[in-house]
Amino acid sequence: MRLYNTLTRQVEPFVPVRDNTVRMYTCGLTVYARGHIGNFRTFVGVDVLRRALKYVGGFKMHHVMNFTDVDDKTITGAEKAGLPLREYTDQYIKAFREDALALGIEPVEDTPRATDPENLQAMADMINQLGEHGHTYQSDGSTYFKISTLPSYGKLARLDHEGIQAGARVDSDEYDKENARDFVLWKATRPGEPTWDCGCGPGRPGWHIECSAMALRLLGESPIDIHTGGVDLVFPHHENEIAQSEGATGKEFSKFWFHIEHLLVDNQKMSKSVGNVYTVQDVLDRGFRLSALRYILLSAYYRKQLNFTWVGLEQAEEALRRITDFLGRVGALSGGGVHPEVTARVIAAVEAFDAALADDLNTAAGLGELFDLIRALNIAMDNKQVGEADAAGIKAAFDHFDQVLGVLSLRHAEEATPPIPQAEIDAGIQARQDARRRRDFAEADRIRQELLDKGVILEDGPKGTRWKRK
Repeated sequence: MRLYNTLTRQVEPFVPVRDNTVRMYTCGLTVYARGHIGNFRTFVGVDVLRRALKYVGGFKMHHVMNFTDVDDKTITGAEKAGLPLREYTDQYIKAFREDALALGIEPVEDTPRATDPENLQAMADMINQLGEHGHTYQSDGSTYFKISTLPSYGKLARLDHEGIQAGARVDSDEYDKENARDFVLWKATRPGEPTWDCGCGPGRPGWHIECSAMALRLLGESPIDIHTGGVDLVFPHHENEIAQSEGATGKEFSKFWFHIEHLLVDNQKMSKSVGNVYTVQDVLDRGFRLSALRYILLSAYYRKQLNFTWVGLEQAEEALRRITDFLGRVGALSGGGVHPEVTARVIAAVEAFDAALADDLNTAAGLGELFDLIRALNIAMDNKQVGEADAAGIKAAFDHFDQVLGVLSLRHAEEATPPIPQAEIDAGIQARQDARRRRDFAEADRIRQELLDKGVILEDGPKGTRWKRK
């Protein structure tokens, strides 16, 4: 496989550092609010990367995705809600897990929380290591990283060293590129804030130290293989992670840095003031299925901005209908042996799909290969050049596509959950069949329309009548 490495600004061959296991870290959600679809562009993209590494690259995975449950935002949110920090963040972790499951995101091997005792201890230990190597200083009870002690600082974000404000301090967790300066590792806590003392003084961690410590605690010795996240994290968060990790260990932190571009909404940046910050539930409330949301989020090349629109989501629904209708047609095939030309076409499509995904996760090209195959096989079926014996190979190919994309299994699960009770659908199908046998076609049409109004489409075929969601 070949992946674009933000560190080198090049597409490079990827192989794990040790054995056949990819050790990958993803900066997860800061749990002060429910995740929005912009967050999920990143998480779906990382999920496709994970799946491609497994099912195309053939690698095993040790994947860590954290929850940032202590930082400026979570503390402020908990104070406003009048809740203990852990209780306040619990609700958003639960919501994230529900949304991720609903979007077909594979569970990862580890999902640590920053406030887990073992993680807080790892942060304190790393800060003490940094102090031993001369990278820290204290001021007003807080501990800061002194960026002038690390000549390589700024290599990920390609910072101009003349613009770095060495010696100037910043206490906030997030800041602009123009304000690169010494950043806080361990904050002196204000009255009423949560506080811990794990060996580097009473206080609480800054945002950046959390991921450095959790990544190395769970994934082991540097370097890890891939560090992932949204492109907005390149600076300051990922730059500061590199500084902390490499300053503490003296070793390269991560071989590859994988960043996913922004999601726009109607060509605008998401903003509460504009009213275009949408959650997974907002998509459901508009009557769309989450398989369509997953499809649109992975449909564009991850290094290009993706513009989300409701019309685009309708087009995603149509694309998924095209796939499922095709597979329904394949499932209805009867008679006929294996056609070598069909087998060859399917094998070529799988190889081209894998090549596209192995070439820097080009999902758009992979989907192009999938639809080219559908087009070719639909024409072949029209010409009676595909038989029932070909169906198993075709279905196996689409199972492979879906191992990586994860949209068809999600759609099938949605389809298996009828909008009305299954018994009502079965009774309607039987009543319609009885009406047709009596040649009461008006009644049969009435039953079909009644089910359609309830969100159920009936389709007649050689193997009988099947239903699907509207």
